[in-house]
Amino acid sequence: MPAAFNGHGNPMNALDVNRYTSAWKAFGNAVPRPRAILVVSAHWYINATAVTAMPRPRTIHDFYGFPDELFDVQYPAPGLPELATEISDTVHPTWVGADIDSWGIDHGTWSVLVHAFPDATIPVVQLSINADKPLDYHLELGATLAPLRERGVLVVASGNVVHNLRSMNWRLADDGYDWAQRFNDDAKATMLTNPTEFAALDAHPDFTKAVPTPDHFIPALYLAGLAGETAHPDVDILVDAYAYGSLSMTAYTLGLACPTTPGPTASSLPPGRFPPDSSNI
Repeated sequence: MPAAFNGHGNPMNALDVNRYTSAWKAFGNAVPRPRAILVVSAHWYINATAVTAMPRPRTIHDFYGFPDELFDVQYPAPGLPELATEISDTVHPTWVGADIDSWGIDHGTWSVLVHAFPDATIPVVQLSINADKPLDYHLELGATLAPLRERGVLVVASGNVVHNLRSMNWRLADDGYDWAQRFNDDAKATMLTNPTEFAALDAHPDFTKAVPTPDHFIPALYLAGLAGETAHPDVDILVDAYAYGSLSMTAYTLGLACPTTPGPTASSLPPGRFPPDSSNI
């Protein structure tokens, strides 16, 4: 079963038709239908390692300042409680808690899945990002998830390798600052040629600007960990661009080369209603 990392950008991508959402749709059409989808989203960033284990996870609208129609989006995919036990057994001795009522499906997950799997019938489980752990922990945990791919579980990581909200520039809708491009280019080279070294990007001279907080960077470590466990890692770039100067929208696939449909690059954010630091997009 393939795996993927998607730069999800902002919640408006759930409603937009652009090159990113077209790529996610193409990915969903190309991938074999999975038994379940396990998502590592930047937006479940807590002080523990946990998986959702409820039969009917709620759709979480974890943002504000966006148009009302975005809050009407629902992604009613079922959960798969037994997958929580399977994940715990797979990554043992790493402890993984089972969340039965506190989380659900956040916008880092549903903004991508509404395009990739719009029927919302495939069970979805989320894996939290443990904020107390170093980068190497997440790389290694990603590697230990590899057996799930052989059992029909599609692993999707959702974040942004470059994610600096305070440096966003509305006039650079489809462009990236020099430092964003330098960091993202080196991250791409690492992911494509030596994914086991992805955690070492914290030594990059542009890391502090590109990754002022680690939440959106860490999901990529899970794909890198999976790639490092593959005898012949076939990582491909699904889509590659920048948004508002300080966000990279690069997406990768592992084990699936996927043609995409060209489209407009810009995703719509509502300037004036959405200050750059008002939501953890």
